[in-house]
Formats: sequence, structure tokens, C-alpha cells
Amino acid sequence: MRFLVRDRILGIGDDWWIEDEHGRKVFLVDGKAMRLRDTFELKDTEGRVLIDIHQKMFALRDTMLIERDGEPLARIRRKRLSLLRNHYRVSLVDGTELDVSGKILDREFAVEYDGELLAVISRRWLSVRDTYGVDVVREDADPALLIAVAVCVIHLAEKEGEED
Repeated sequence: MRFLVRDRILGIGDDWWIEDEHGRKVFLVDGKAMRLRDTFELKDTEGRVLIDIHQKMFALRDTMLIERDGEPLARIRRKRLSLLRNHYRVSLVDGTELDVSGKILDREFAVEYDGELLAVISRRWLSVRDTYGVDVVREDADPALLIAVAVCVIHLAEKEGEED
């Protein structure tokens, strides 16, 4: 299942639709302005909030939190930094950990669980400018969660780039 995400979705206060590979609107990313911390909501086409995404306020290193129905779902933070690739760890509340690695700022990275590919984020197969794709590889994977992970990781990487 492939989704198209506009790069500008990372602007706080901006709203952007995420479309499926056939151009149908599937999710809305609602950036919340005027908040103390960076906040986004991932909504379905009827406006129901599926996932809340926000920055953890007091943390030693930048951390994003993902919640579903007001309950914690995942925590995302940088795992380690190498010269060529960024690595992020997604810690789910059930103890599962996902690994995100690749060239985050180039929008060329993967999300894996225990060495198994869950999703590929890439611009390579798209001709639309300022757009990247989230290709959910596993049928039983949660597309909304994987899209939220991509949004968080890109947001964190861009914030780190601004600080450097």
C-alpha cells in the first residue's frame, strides 16, 4: 500500500492531505499552531483523530510521542548518528522496537522490525515535486502508525539540521 505525502506537511499550523496511490485522500495531517510544543494530528477523511503526535516537553534529546485515543502508543528519538545515515528508534508501549534508518533529510529511509522491512519512504518513484512516498510493505502493518513515524522522524531530523 503506497501513500503520497507532501513535504510541506511539516510546517506547524499547516494542514495537508495524504493520498493513496490512486490519488484518493486518505489521511489529513493537521499541524497545530500556537502550541508550546510541536503538535500534529493524523485524521481520517471524516475528521476523526486517529493519531496525536507531539514533542515531549522535557527530554535530554528531542523526542516525539505518538498517542492513539489519548493513550501512549510510541516514543521516537534519535538512536545514533553516523556520517551517512540517521538512525531513530521507535519504542512502542508493548515493548516492541522499530528501527528507522537511511537518509532522512533526502526522504530515503526504511522502517524495520527485528530486521524485517515494514515500510520504505522514498522520493525515487515519484515525479511530483515536494512529495515523498510511504510504501507500507507488510499487509498487517498499521499504515497510520507508519505514516506518523515518518512524519516524526523527518520533523526531528529537520529540527536537528536547523540547530547545526
